[in-house]
Amino acid sequence: MTEHATGHSACCAPAGTQSALLPLPPAPPALPGKGVRGDRHRVTQAYVPAQTFLMGDARGDENRGDGETPVHPVALERFSIDATTVTNDDFARFVDDSGYRTEAEVVGFSAVFHLVCTASPEDILGQPPGTPWWYGVRNADWRHPGGAGSDLDGLGDHPVVHVSWNDAMAYCAWAGRDLPTEAQWEAASRGGLDGARFPWGEDRGGQSGQAHRMNVWQGTFPTVNTREDGYLATAPVRSYEPNEYGLWQTVGNVWEWCADWWDPRYYASSPVANPRGPDRGPARVVRGGSFLCHDSYCNRYRNAARSSNTPDSSMSNTGFRTVSTSRDSQ
Repeated sequence: MTEHATGHSACCAPAGTQSALLPLPPAPPALPGKGVRGDRHRVTQAYVPAQTFLMGDARGDENRGDGETPVHPVALERFSIDATTVTNDDFARFVDDSGYRTEAEVVGFSAVFHLVCTASPEDILGQPPGTPWWYGVRNADWRHPGGAGSDLDGLGDHPVVHVSWNDAMAYCAWAGRDLPTEAQWEAASRGGLDGARFPWGEDRGGQSGQAHRMNVWQGTFPTVNTREDGYLATAPVRSYEPNEYGLWQTVGNVWEWCADWWDPRYYASSPVANPRGPDRGPARVVRGGSFLCHDSYCNRYRNAARSSNTPDSSMSNTGFRTVSTSRDSQ
């Protein structure tokens, strides 16, 4: 495993979890499947109206090197987006219909956070320099999120994890969907609240007796999670409350893959209308933070926060949701 593709420490998720340790074959294509495409994707939809909004960090919270500024206007057409991240049950339907195997399954390992690892010591293949809380675990994949000995019992309504960007795109090809652009993701997460830190406003929640509003780390990272919000790892996708557009948990819980290539300088030259990111880059954008975010090292559980990872990377805190701009879906 390697340092994060942007050059800063891979505290949020290790990069290159597959290709850095073993040669990775090309991602298998999504097979045509047996179902009717319009019936395949069953995630409830939220609808984001056409709008011009201010994209970027307007509160001075930016992480150095992440490129959350300058704040700039973005005009988007109306689109539909999954109200939740794709769940284990949703992904199982795709796999059962298409026969797809994820990159973690093909290569035989994925990245697992140490406190949720169920693997025996001989199945731990390595730890990234500087982030020893991540293990490269043999036979960890979306069906076995903690490694050998783990399964999806009771996790059907949790977000699917251990899926790479390539895997998410294979799902999209099967479902007739797309990954959201970074601009679509931020507009949807904001729920019409321009400039707000969080999907519901400015109040973080979960402090001084307040109710928790997102699934992030409580306690001392990375050794003690007090689970004050009830979860050590992922939470069901409909936990807490949706934003004004009807989206659940865009911040916290799991990082979400976006369509765009990553470039921390992109905002300075981004077009106003329907930006789709740079033409190339070292990695793909991820948004929203995860259950591992903690103020002591990572405050990326905000609307404006950005990060990235290589498209072949998979780990226990990253999933995805999908979008459509088709009139048929609206």
